[in-house]
Amino acid sequence: MSQEMPDRLSSDPRSPFHDADLLERGVGIRFNGAERQDVEEYCVSEGWIRVTFGKSLDRRGRPMTIKLKGDVEPFLLEQS
Repeated sequence: MSQEMPDRLSSDPRSPFHDADLLERGVGIRFNGAERQDVEEYCVSEGWIRVTFGKSLDRRGRPMTIKLKGDVEPFLLEQS
């Protein structure tokens, strides 16, 4: 019943690491022991997440992000 989560996943459809089917099911991220709801991308093997940084936009109009390093644990959200 437990599905193997990918090493890297992105919510940006332009990314090669985007998986729409998996994101539809619901993915949660536990970062350094705390659940995060604002994760744009993660990589388990390298130990980082990318989160939006305020309301700032880059030159292409996408939200600015910062990379945080630590323990990353992805999991599927429970569907009721």
